Amino acid sequence: MHIYLELLHDMQIRKSSLFKKDTNKDNPFTNYHEKLISYNELQKEIVSVSNKVVLEYISNFIDLAEYYKNILFSTRDKTFADSVDFSNIRSIINFRTINEIAQINKHFCSVNKLLPDAGIYIGRVETYGERKNRLFKKYGNRFGQLLWLLDFIINRVLPKSRPFDEIYRFIIRNKVQPLSKAEILGRLVYCGFEIIDYSIIDNLFYFVVKKTNEPCCEAEPSYHAFVRLNRIGKGGKTIKVYKLRTMHAYSEYLQNYVVRLYEYNDGGKPADDFRISRWGKFLRKFWIDEVPQLINILRGEMNLVGVRPVSQVRFNEFPKDLQKERIKYKPGCIPPYVALLMPDQFENIKAERIYLNDKLYNPVIADLKYFLKSIYNIAFNKIRGS
Repeated sequence: MHIYLELLHDMQIRKSSLFKKDTNKDNPFTNYHEKLISYNELQKEIVSVSNKVVLEYISNFIDLAEYYKNILFSTRDKTFADSVDFSNIRSIINFRTINEIAQINKHFCSVNKLLPDAGIYIGRVETYGERKNRLFKKYGNRFGQLLWLLDFIINRVLPKSRPFDEIYRFIIRNKVQPLSKAEILGRLVYCGFEIIDYSIIDNLFYFVVKKTNEPCCEAEPSYHAFVRLNRIGKGGKTIKVYKLRTMHAYSEYLQNYVVRLYEYNDGGKPADDFRISRWGKFLRKFWIDEVPQLINILRGEMNLVGVRPVSQVRFNEFPKDLQKERIKYKPGCIPPYVALLMPDQFENIKAERIYLNDKLYNPVIADLKYFLKSIYNIAFNKIRGS
């Protein structure tokens, strides 16, 4: 509880001259504790820092009337904690925008620790899209476009570029962080939550998640332009495949969610994938994002031509016999479907079968043939990256 309040109100604690620690260890954040004595008061507080639409949205997921004493509700300036039954807490509603919280993952982990299994967490954030809309609405199209460009360079390019990333973090101290929809949802999954729903209301992105796991123990993903993705290599071993970033940070934790939500497109990739950035679509279209895989070739982990290096999620969806065949060989930078013009999600499986059959009888000639065909198809615009 104390960790949650520290992370939630860190900015106010440092700036507020009113803040004093209480000698009572059970209540060290006196200025941020308030008491809700009725369901109607909770309704009024929610509406006062949002609106009635938000209240109705929350009510779809939490029975406020029955469980208001089991809900920890926080705003930018206060937390209503004094009347909460912490032995039976069910939900946490946080209306301080996540952008203002310095240590987002630690905050989410503190929420995870406070909640029981299947406990509900509701929060809000200003994503890139909402930020752009706010700037354009406030300053008009021309000046808004200039500010949006500056914001893009300062808050999105610099944090992902060495050595500017460290300078950027030192200056802003991780405050008012710009966040994408994919990043905020990915962080939540990384911290042990399952996505239930999200909605844009009054130009803010509201999310509803449920605690299903403990926070992830692996190292946090990189923000930088070059990324290393876990892929299935020869012998079924996991290898780190180098690529130029085309997705927002933490996107890899949304793979199952996106596939379940949208299924696959004709190219065998998740359809309507909001994890891909605008520049990422351009890089993919012209195969530029694949160039760093040359590092994997030099390291002996991949070949120039071969089956696609796929994630564990995608690998598990292949037929068992194909799984056994494809792990006999190193994956390749240029997959068979490029040479055979079979990008459809079902056809590219067929393309891999054809390639593996050809490679079985004459591996060197097969790789050369598929390489030349692929170069021809790409050069003459017969196929584009997905």
